[in-house]
Amino acid sequence: MAAAAYAPSAAEPVPLRGGALILAGFLLAIGNFMVVLDMTIANVSVPTIAGGLAVSPNQGTWVITSYSVAEAIMVPLTGWLAGRFGAVKVFVAGIAGFGVCSALCGLAPSLGLLVTFRVMQGLCGGPIMPMSQTLMMRIFPPQQRGQAMGLWAMTTVVGPLAGPILGGILCDTAGWPWVFYINVPFAAVSGFFAWRMLKSHDTPTAKLRVDFVGLALLVTFVGALQIMLDKGKELDWFGSPVIIGLAVTAVVGFISFLIWELTEKQPIVDLKIFRYRGFTGAVVTLSLAYGAFFASIVLGPLWLQTNMGYTATWAGYTTALGGILAVAFSPIVPRLMTRFDPRALVSFGVLGFGAMAFLRFQFASNANYGAIAITYFAQGLFTPFFFVPTLQIALSAVEPEETASAAGLSNFLRTTAAAFAASITVTLWDNAATRNHANMAGTLNDAAGAQSSLMTAGLTPAQALAQLDNITQGQAVMLATNQMFFVITLAFVVAAGAVWLAPKPNIQMGGPPGGGH
Repeated sequence: MAAAAYAPSAAEPVPLRGGALILAGFLLAIGNFMVVLDMTIANVSVPTIAGGLAVSPNQGTWVITSYSVAEAIMVPLTGWLAGRFGAVKVFVAGIAGFGVCSALCGLAPSLGLLVTFRVMQGLCGGPIMPMSQTLMMRIFPPQQRGQAMGLWAMTTVVGPLAGPILGGILCDTAGWPWVFYINVPFAAVSGFFAWRMLKSHDTPTAKLRVDFVGLALLVTFVGALQIMLDKGKELDWFGSPVIIGLAVTAVVGFISFLIWELTEKQPIVDLKIFRYRGFTGAVVTLSLAYGAFFASIVLGPLWLQTNMGYTATWAGYTTALGGILAVAFSPIVPRLMTRFDPRALVSFGVLGFGAMAFLRFQFASNANYGAIAITYFAQGLFTPFFFVPTLQIALSAVEPEETASAAGLSNFLRTTAAAFAASITVTLWDNAATRNHANMAGTLNDAAGAQSSLMTAGLTPAQALAQLDNITQGQAVMLATNQMFFVITLAFVVAAGAVWLAPKPNIQMGGPPGGGH
């Protein structure tokens, strides 16, 4: 369907124009940024929060896990919520609830209450990401929808990078409650003006019954999977009966969920949306590439801090360099989509990610800051080439009334892939470092001579041995890092090819939803 022949249907009102469109897009982007930011802003704050509430750091990690589980459960429910209550109402209610729960998190006097409020915060925040995406596609004219997805993608990418830096600054200067308080004014402004401006653009609703069985199965398998991913490394993965139990629960729950939802007349999650080849190809690419991308931005700071002597703040600054070119090129990519096949742009972006990972694969322990920083800075160039066309291919492949379901499912798969990739990568990295250390320790040339030289320099035998062990461990970690970046490179190559599973989308200047089946 060509854009020139496209006319808004009753389900799709006349888009906004001019200043109203800019302000509405900004409000939706702020809402999305706030929720994405909270995925990582509390990560660096866990030790401070644990100390403030007199609990152990391991107990403090439930501040992160509780939010992740609640959000993961809510994201795929977006389509049903929008169909029952309307996209604008769901977005505004989510923003309002997110702001209130953020304030309650800051006021929490105990870990139990903080975790409870974080669960509530995650439940409110889950629908905001896909709803902001849905409403951008709804209020922007067809010729500007690519730019809308560029703005949305920019906040999605920059949020996780900015979270650790902002969280560290707030903890050090204002105290950990401000990690949560900072959301309140943004939620108030975004929610109030979004309702005033967008209430006339709400989506049609219907009195859909609640699929309680599907909901229960969703909560069961997503909750078990997310807790397994979050706690796997801490509990030694499948060496722990707890992790085994969670894995079995997740697999059985997932299979039962698929069977039920595919046969239910009014499912809580509309899985039939995968009938669109364009949507399926795009979300496969999105999941693979974003999982590899997230693994790289988790592995990088860990390596910089444990092996290269960087502080947490400088590791965060280095990783955040990727946001500079991402912001600069986000408005440009939508224009390129009018001249080039979006699938080719996606492949270019994903292969660019792979090239940066391949450069890191070749680093040694003497790599200087400039060599490391340039890979993160350049990575930002490829980010909008990956995100913007991929999201546009996915959402342009479905009918307008299915956009909310498509956005919810794509966000769910993206965030789940990221969580899975991050957990697996850290575990494999630790295991590889241990294995490399053992192999290198057994093949050291003239270890006794090296120890003797160190003792001649004034070290005791124990100190000399410890020094050799530290050198060996550093090289083992460096080698493990190289090995993981090589695997990440291969994942990007596979993802770059996966996008061609989708047919060529009929997107002209952003194109209307429903144009690329």
